[in-house]
Amino acid sequence: MAWKTEAVIIAFGLFFCGNAVKNGIKSISDTTRTIEVRGLSEKEVKADRATWNITFSSSGEDLKSLYNKTKRTEEAVERFLADNGIDAKDIYKTPADVYDKLSGRYVYDTNKAPRYNVSKTITVSTSSVDAVYEAVNKQEDLLEQGIVLNSDYNTITYEFTGLNSIKPGMIEEATKAAREAAQQFAKDSESELGKIKSARQGQFSIEDRDANTPYIKKVRVVTYVNYYLND
Repeated sequence: MAWKTEAVIIAFGLFFCGNAVKNGIKSISDTTRTIEVRGLSEKEVKADRATWNITFSSSGEDLKSLYNKTKRTEEAVERFLADNGIDAKDIYKTPADVYDKLSGRYVYDTNKAPRYNVSKTITVSTSSVDAVYEAVNKQEDLLEQGIVLNSDYNTITYEFTGLNSIKPGMIEEATKAAREAAQQFAKDSESELGKIKSARQGQFSIEDRDANTPYIKKVRVVTYVNYYLND
């Protein structure tokens, strides 16, 4: 089909533009009898990778006791993740970070807070997006065990990494939409749609569908096609 050929032209011969707009007429030139139209393609996809940073900390005067407490907490978090379907190979642990308020060169801190603070981060990076989502919603299970996560560093991100697999189809769809808009204009103006004069493809954008479902992504691309109009 002609629009498939046009999609190939756009995909391999053009430069990128980042403004996404609705399908329709972009501009008309009376002097050269051309029309520029735009075609939009949008697709909702599920994230295929999740990254969860789980940080916890404890404070006290005895460093050895804090180390043992941190180790027990780490083991409890690992059990929690395993119970919720997270594979051990997707769990990464960083060394414990120790802060000693008396270790500075100049110590003026008269705060009565404990001398030591030990924090540790466990990172989950996995394609098991559903398992992470379910585990995130069960964090209160850790609270029941007396484990408090550091909310400032307890972050979850969802990504879609399969863009290349859906690019061709979306380019075809956007190009077809652009051609349909051009054909409609040509019909309304009693003209005949001619060959492509030039075309360009906008950048693909990937955004969260909304704040409540960050694991659902909205992928969007716009193509711009300039056609000749024949009398």
